[in-house]
Amino acid sequence: MTAVRTSPTSAADPAAVPPGPAPRRVSPPRWLDLRLVLGVLLVLGSVLLGARVVSAADATVPVWALATDLAAGSELTAADLVAVDVRLDDAAGAYLSTAQDPAGRSVGRAVRAGELLPRSALEEPGNLVHLALPVQSGFVPPDLQRGQLVDVYAVANPAAGASDAEAADVALVVPRAPVQTISGRPDGVLSATTTTVQVVIAVAADDAPDILAAVGGRPLVVVVHESVDEGPAD
Repeated sequence: MTAVRTSPTSAADPAAVPPGPAPRRVSPPRWLDLRLVLGVLLVLGSVLLGARVVSAADATVPVWALATDLAAGSELTAADLVAVDVRLDDAAGAYLSTAQDPAGRSVGRAVRAGELLPRSALEEPGNLVHLALPVQSGFVPPDLQRGQLVDVYAVANPAAGASDAEAADVALVVPRAPVQTISGRPDGVLSATTTTVQVVIAVAADDAPDILAAVGGRPLVVVVHESVDEGPAD
């Protein structure tokens, strides 16, 4: 009897193993791809819209504002101005930007503290001059400030005697003039009332000689208007 011998390698032969089924990839439904794309687009749109709104809110421009009340005719100084960032949109051209320095120019109308400085309020350099008037401190309001509107009166000169009718008159020599500077004001409640204070006002150059003639060396009294909004003298 002849035995049949089986090769040990025949069972491990890959060719003898039947192939298994090929793997299949599961693809997501097409409707899921569409929803994902729409969601991404909505997120991007929201981000762009928010960035545009924030950018528009930050679209401010630096312009000059007034730091104090000033009467018409007052000459601007650096202390009168403060830079502010505001959103003006199409109205930006009506106000003076900080790229321009208006110091030395006069305002043609009264302006208030906190008000933006409009271009229309500025006057071109004209014929205004600064006139310094010596006034005894007792005849100057203690709270007199630059930019206020004042009347200046000439009163009787005691040295001329009461019999001099002209010297005894009280005359309005400067009506509604803006104060430019005050210097020499005494400090403290015990200061002498005879100290001379220099009050500098802005007047038309043609009026200066008449004002000096009307003063005629007489003592002066300064009267302050309550508001800077009052118009100039006729």
